[in-house]
Amino acid sequence: MMWARKVALLMKADSPKPSKPKHLGLDTLAVRGGERRQNGHDAVTVPIVCTATYGFSGTSEMRDHFEGRIAREEYGRYGNPTVRAAEAKVAALEGSETAALFDSGMSAITSTLWAMLKPGDHIVLTSDCYRRTRQFVKTVLARYGIESTFVDPSDYDAIDRAIVDGKTRLLLTESPTNPYLHVVDVVRLAEIAQRHRRVKLIIDSTLATPVNQRPLELGADLVIHSCTKYIAGHNDVLAGAVCGSEPLVQALRDFRGMVGGVLDPHAAYLLLRGAKTLGLRMQRHNQSALAIARFLERHPGVERVYYPGLESHPNHAVARSQMKGFGGMVSFLVQGDLDTCSRFIDACELPSIGPSMGGVETLIEQTALMSFYELTTEERLQLGIRDNLVRLSVGIEDTQDLIDDLEQALRRATQ
Repeated sequence: MMWARKVALLMKADSPKPSKPKHLGLDTLAVRGGERRQNGHDAVTVPIVCTATYGFSGTSEMRDHFEGRIAREEYGRYGNPTVRAAEAKVAALEGSETAALFDSGMSAITSTLWAMLKPGDHIVLTSDCYRRTRQFVKTVLARYGIESTFVDPSDYDAIDRAIVDGKTRLLLTESPTNPYLHVVDVVRLAEIAQRHRRVKLIIDSTLATPVNQRPLELGADLVIHSCTKYIAGHNDVLAGAVCGSEPLVQALRDFRGMVGGVLDPHAAYLLLRGAKTLGLRMQRHNQSALAIARFLERHPGVERVYYPGLESHPNHAVARSQMKGFGGMVSFLVQGDLDTCSRFIDACELPSIGPSMGGVETLIEQTALMSFYELTTEERLQLGIRDNLVRLSVGIEDTQDLIDDLEQALRRATQ
């Protein structure tokens, strides 16, 4: 098929370097990036263009479009003005040549893997990637003859050894990871991928956001975001993005047009609206999360805190070298067992109990119950998930209010 041949050719070629970012601050790009002053409606905000199909003035215009002489929309599965504006904004934030939006973060990941891998190929992933990503690779891709190897994110020699020349096509990791917030050395991983030539490095940078980290500038080939989280930022929309060079991303757009994982214009509008305040929100997320992590590390009711902004985190030096901020998520172990941890969660008054992260509202979860409820304690421990593990997605509420609430909840849980 045409898209498969295109991807195969691209995988053999070196990825073009991302275009140099314009001399505009990130907050300016968040507000103005990807948006045209003249959008056909004299509207300050990008309009919601709600249509499934687009009409042609005549067959000559149709032929000009299909033969590449003019650029215009044709059908909603292949493009929409509101969605294209949102794609341009995400690309501006990430400093990439272009971006493709999908209907969720998982759709962005699975579509990328489907499009870039074929039977007989091999993919290397770090062992603490998002559990649904791991499940997709182990259960779905494996059924189609795509092999995989999972490696500790801190063992770069093992990652290098896991790559099979002529067979391995992709190296995929998150940074920071979820829930223990490992930060990988993207530069080192890029050097490994480039040494093996045909291997493309993909970074899921959802937790970092373009504010805190720019993986393309560090040598990655593609960057994936669950825009549901920080970029949209209000817990009200599902969206995913893949950022990178025009040839690679265009191949993914072609694949998206076939499988149909498109973002609708209403969701694109919410993404545009949320992205405008990304820089401001991340300032508060970064500041509050660091303050809360330091508070928790000193508290006798807490066994251990995982946050890359703390000197105690094993990847603190790497995080300081390649990140501008350390993000809004803090993971920690409450002193006690499963029930003690549950009492702590229930005693919290400000955070909402729920999955996901990155919104203005603080969310909290007991990971063993929220994400791994069907497993026994022994099975969870094999995956590195402790019964007393808490994941806190710090919102933009007053920092001291959040600290006071965590203090009273810890006190009540341990009494």
